[in-house]
Amino acid sequence: MELAKAFEPADIERRWYPEWEAKNYFAAGVDRSKQDNFCILLPPPNVTGTLHMGHGFNQTLMDALARYYRMRGHNALWQPGTDHAGIATQIVVERQLDAQGISRHDVLRSRRRCRRRPRCRARLDARTRRTCAPLTWAAA
Repeated sequence: MELAKAFEPADIERRWYPEWEAKNYFAAGVDRSKQDNFCILLPPPNVTGTLHMGHGFNQTLMDALARYYRMRGHNALWQPGTDHAGIATQIVVERQLDAQGISRHDVLRSRRRCRRRPRCRARLDARTRRTCAPLTWAAA
């Protein structure tokens, strides 16, 4: 067997992460006999739909903490959050409306925001999954 000259994480990520997720390896499990619990919340990226180096740094620290506590036998939950960025959402929606020649006062912002959020959320969740982050997705 010959080893590749360079490490190709994309192939490994595509192969293993869906299997780990399907087998609930990241489930938070509650063992009531344990006194030690650890929970950390992944703040969601905003609805602008982009991840940047700050997200990567933050998620790396959270990943290390969640894995550390799981390996020590704690009940550990790393929970993905939901959209909290109302101002960023409003700006994105207003730009979309401006591009269509519509004023924000002409429509209910919440209706537009609700249509956009699921698309962005699904894309960002998929990107986060590609990092093999051991989040408890069922808790989201």
